[in-house]
Amino acid sequence: TLYKQLRQVCEDHVQAQILQFRDLVSYSLYRDMGLELFRNHIISDKMVQSKTIDGILLLIARERSGEAVDRSLLRSLLSMLSDLQVYKDSFELKFLEETNCLYAAEGQRLMQEREVPEYLNHVSKRLEEEGDRVITYLDHSTQKPLIACVEKQLLGEHLTAILQKGLDHLLDENRVPDLTQMYQLFSRVKGGQQALLRHWSEYIKTFGTTIVINPEKDKDMVQDLLDFKDKVDHVIEVCFQRNERFINLMKESFETFINKRPNKPAELIAKHVDSKLRAGNREATDEELERSLDKIMIVFRLIHGKDVFEAFYKKDLAKRLLVGKSASVDAEKSMLSKLKHECGAAFTSKLEGMFKDMELSKDIMVQFKQMIKLQEVFKTFYLGKHSGRKLQWQTTLGHAVLKAEFKEGKKEFQVSLFQTLVLLMFNEGDEFSFEEVKVATGIEDSELRRTLQSLACGKARVLTKSPKGKEVEDGDKFIFNGDFKHKLFRIKINQIQMKETPGDLKKRIESLIDRDYMERDKDNPNQYHYVA
Repeated sequence: TLYKQLRQVCEDHVQAQILQFRDLVSYSLYRDMGLELFRNHIISDKMVQSKTIDGILLLIARERSGEAVDRSLLRSLLSMLSDLQVYKDSFELKFLEETNCLYAAEGQRLMQEREVPEYLNHVSKRLEEEGDRVITYLDHSTQKPLIACVEKQLLGEHLTAILQKGLDHLLDENRVPDLTQMYQLFSRVKGGQQALLRHWSEYIKTFGTTIVINPEKDKDMVQDLLDFKDKVDHVIEVCFQRNERFINLMKESFETFINKRPNKPAELIAKHVDSKLRAGNREATDEELERSLDKIMIVFRLIHGKDVFEAFYKKDLAKRLLVGKSASVDAEKSMLSKLKHECGAAFTSKLEGMFKDMELSKDIMVQFKQMIKLQEVFKTFYLGKHSGRKLQWQTTLGHAVLKAEFKEGKKEFQVSLFQTLVLLMFNEGDEFSFEEVKVATGIEDSELRRTLQSLACGKARVLTKSPKGKEVEDGDKFIFNGDFKHKLFRIKINQIQMKETPGDLKKRIESLIDRDYMERDKDNPNQYHYVA
């Protein structure tokens, strides 16, 4: 071909010059002389130069379109132009101009035709191809402007369009390889990371808002928040190379959406902690429970309503300690330590006081073991040790574990104080009337009826009632159920809750008015107002 002949002519001419004058001066001088003569008499001819450059560009265009070309020929021709010192002016400027036009058109077309992952794969492929051309036959000085041209036309001009078209979908589907590729490519162009940051933040706030704002999803809110946090952490870790800017903006975005609904997230986080610290939770090991609490603390750190959290947490902690429902004292104290580290000693002082009260209670019970049967004596003892205190018995929170033997085998029952008193009577006999139980236990009438209902009319019928029925009447008799069966070894028998009457409600309202929590409407006595 013409280009092979041109290359051969150049090489032959230079060699001839070298051979002709090799005895007179050095090789380098002859070579330079030959190149200058070739440049002045052959390549400087506009027609020869134009056809040569056009031919080279045509070969490169064909290769870019997928054809196989003679790369050694291209390397020789471009090396010749470089040696003749016409590479930049005669070839590179035109080459970069055509490259710019090619990728500008290609970017516009493929953004319409392809989905974002396929488009990003194409961009990576093009960058790799152009890098290979520099290594194989282009002058190394062309690398920087060439790659910058490809990045600008295939990426820089389409940053917003790529993100709007594909980022949300990639994050929804957790497409880690595609997100990694997007981050790597966007990091190559000016403004790429900043654009990705903006859309990343908007995605977190939009998706997170759907978790916290809908009351119908309250049941799963905290777990959904933890799962979402794990997901974005994984993306930052694997895809975004732990970039500090992405980490900080993620925290800001979480804090923004999680506080769009005041107080409720704080309440539900407290309830979630309660479920983890209760006996019978699903955490298999202490290490797993500790990791779970650490994750919860990360979310807790972002909420503004920490006082709301503290109120619910205190109430739940008291209940766990009073009824012995705590999974682990170590876990309780570990959580308390985390809260203290996060919020300070003032935040946890009352919570720590509960543990001190529990220890104090244990000491008191040891000292008072011989006097436990007499409640009034205990009251005298307690008030004697703690002057100025008022002792109020919370009988509804009393509980016990009773062991019993049936035909099927041994069982254990977790029961309230009143249920315990009733069941212990059946150590003395198999059958008692309502009146006999009432006299023996001294339990108030309505409370006794609910207690007997729970034992004889509920799901776990340790007693049978005669005659049968859902309500307990004065003439009813109660018999020990020796045929009792249950799939569990330990059974919790729930107490029947007392139904509030209109009279109870009226008393409660009057109490709130007396304590200045509520007030009657001046114009409408049937309407009440909450006093802030």
